[in-house]
Amino acid sequence: MKNWRWRRLLGGAPWLRLILAAGILLAGGWPAAAMAAEAGPRMEVFETSHDFGKVYENQALSHTFVIKNSGNKPLRLEDVETDCACTVPSFDRVIPPGGQGAVTLTIKPTSTMRAFDKKATVALNDPAQPKLLLTLKGFVQPLIEIQPGHVVRLAGSVNDDLRGRVRFISHLPTPWEIKETKNNLPGTIEVNVLVEEPGRVYVLEVRNLRKEAGKYAGIVELITTSKERPRLIVRVFGALYPAGSEAR
Repeated sequence: MKNWRWRRLLGGAPWLRLILAAGILLAGGWPAAAMAAEAGPRMEVFETSHDFGKVYENQALSHTFVIKNSGNKPLRLEDVETDCACTVPSFDRVIPPGGQGAVTLTIKPTSTMRAFDKKATVALNDPAQPKLLLTLKGFVQPLIEIQPGHVVRLAGSVNDDLRGRVRFISHLPTPWEIKETKNNLPGTIEVNVLVEEPGRVYVLEVRNLRKEAGKYAGIVELITTSKERPRLIVRVFGALYPAGSEAR
């Protein structure tokens, strides 16, 4: 009897049938569609940039970025491409649903100086986020700073008093000294070490001795008391022209 009354009511009121159909769709259809749309891997990353701050030269710099898969399918890390061959990546290839993986970036020693900004791009199978950009930055302080550089150029007339200077400024935690110099151009150049600040700052002075026009090139090797930088090299280039003539 009750079923007959419901059939009669729905049959006589089409709008009730529409309301009932809409209720069924809302109750069962939409959640299923939403779940289907969310199915798949989903990347979550806790940080995309790391700052090492100030560090000293000649040390390997490494940092690990953690990646979480909050989806319901395996998250695949397909490739990691760095902007410099000096940065070496290692990473987990597959992260299971609900799990965590890692991308570790290591910067080779001696490959950076002063301020640096290295980048790596991770390719993933997350349809919403197929690329992830990671950044390493910081400032590499040289153990011994060379000003203006490790090259001395002596250019001018054979009658000119040609000299060049290079300053060595230590950032080492302990005092150091230049205890010996080796000059492979004896008779052509004269080298002297001047003390500007004992245990920290020294100046190498290079003076031309040659009186004949022409060019030369040589090396001055500095032997120090520092175990971190026991040997320093300065390259010397000379270009002399005859007295009274113009430089070429």
